[in-house]
Amino acid sequence: MSVGTSSARGARQVPRPPAPRTSGDPADLGIDPDQLPDGLVVADEHGRVVCFNAAAVRITATPAAEALGQPLESALPLEDLEGRRWWQLTDPYGGLAIRVRQPERNLLLPGGREVLVTARYVRAERLGPVHRVVVTLRDTEARRRTERSHAELIATVAHELRSPLTSVKGFTATLLAKWERFTDDQKRLMLETVDADADRVTRLIAELLDISRIDSGRLEVRRQPVDIGAAVGRHIQAYVASGLEADRFLLRLAQPLPDLWADPDKVDQVLSNLLENAVRHGEGTVTIDVTPTASPREGEDTGTSVTVSDEGAGIPEESMNRVFTRFWRGSKRGGTGLGLYIVKGIVEAHGGTITVGRAPGGGAEFRFTLPVAAPAYLT
Repeated sequence: MSVGTSSARGARQVPRPPAPRTSGDPADLGIDPDQLPDGLVVADEHGRVVCFNAAAVRITATPAAEALGQPLESALPLEDLEGRRWWQLTDPYGGLAIRVRQPERNLLLPGGREVLVTARYVRAERLGPVHRVVVTLRDTEARRRTERSHAELIATVAHELRSPLTSVKGFTATLLAKWERFTDDQKRLMLETVDADADRVTRLIAELLDISRIDSGRLEVRRQPVDIGAAVGRHIQAYVASGLEADRFLLRLAQPLPDLWADPDKVDQVLSNLLENAVRHGEGTVTIDVTPTASPREGEDTGTSVTVSDEGAGIPEESMNRVFTRFWRGSKRGGTGLGLYIVKGIVEAHGGTITVGRAPGGGAEFRFTLPVAAPAYLT
């Protein structure tokens, strides 16, 4: 008796799992087609529509009762971007037997509405006749919004970079060509302008990196103990040193405040954006309230809330829901319109929340709340 035979006899037979079904009918998998997020159209071996789900009805504006039982090319009259009838071009039932799918592409419904279409050819056996044609439809509006947002970002970046880089190039070229003709004071002024424009470019690049990290969910938070009151105080002192009156700001600290663990650099970035927004777009006194509050994160009792408000005209009600989107700017134009979008991303990366409303004095009021987020070894 060979070793192989003995081993085979001693082995316990393990039943094989059933082969997956490939009929192309979602009902065979226990799925209600109307619960699918994308449009689903299924045609049988004769090319007649046997499934036309709710999303397909919404995308095509064709009632399911009108589509069911109709030939696929009639129920779903698709054309390519050159106006050619799609089903005549692809011929799913009479084409090559080795074909199993159509990759996603943009096609047009009657009236010129654009949709993303993919198709799968289901065969009972390899190289056999088509048993089912499964078509998925997806509205292009979400993709178009993303593409428009990317195009706006590129246009904004190009515009914002052009001005400081033109200034840097102009001043450096002038200094190199006519160095001896300028006084020391003139040279200093030109170099200070170049330095300020270089800082502006650096800030813009940092904003772009932040947006990329926020959009991809890769924004890192390096938590350390943060004295939020002292951080606000530093920003106020910087504004006063730049020429603003000290009584333009009112800082109110509620005591005692819980120990806050957060990323100090990113907290500074949030405070800088909110205070700059209040100074640039608001009027009157800028009030900063720092108070303990309930934590926005489940499982924690306390958090820290910072409210920045002014006495200006405020934000119109119709604009409230767009404040934290890309490229939103207040009534006074200026900046890239990316600051508040980044602020929201930073706050949420900490597990916090941020809201906007109308201040008691009539201006805008931004309030963000961060969880304490103390390390486990301190709790």
